[in-house]
Amino acid sequence: METKIFDSELKIMDILWTAGELPAREIAALAADQVGWSKTTTYTVLKKCVEKGLLERRDPGFLCRPLLTRQDAQRRETRDLIDRMYGGSTDRLVASLLEGKTLSTQELQRLRQLVEELQ
Repeated sequence: METKIFDSELKIMDILWTAGELPAREIAALAADQVGWSKTTTYTVLKKCVEKGLLERRDPGFLCRPLLTRQDAQRRETRDLIDRMYGGSTDRLVASLLEGKTLSTQELQRLRQLVEELQ
């Protein structure tokens, strides 16, 4: 079972997905600007991300790089949502998303195309 990625960890990962490999001090500065975190908070979350295998930390300079892509994180979180909220049923998720929504002809065509590509 994959470990849960918490919102705080996603904030750190988002910084790294956007900026690429960075020293921890630069991540802390960006986190302070973007979410108002102290350096201590940022370093605590960085440590948790390393422990979970979400990012790698190298010395010198506490250089951090993501080990998980944004797309892989999205897939993990989507699978978790489908499992928790829809009993593992993707069609129930899609039905819930589309409930009460009128789709344009283009949107319907794109959905058909996506389904065909998955088969």
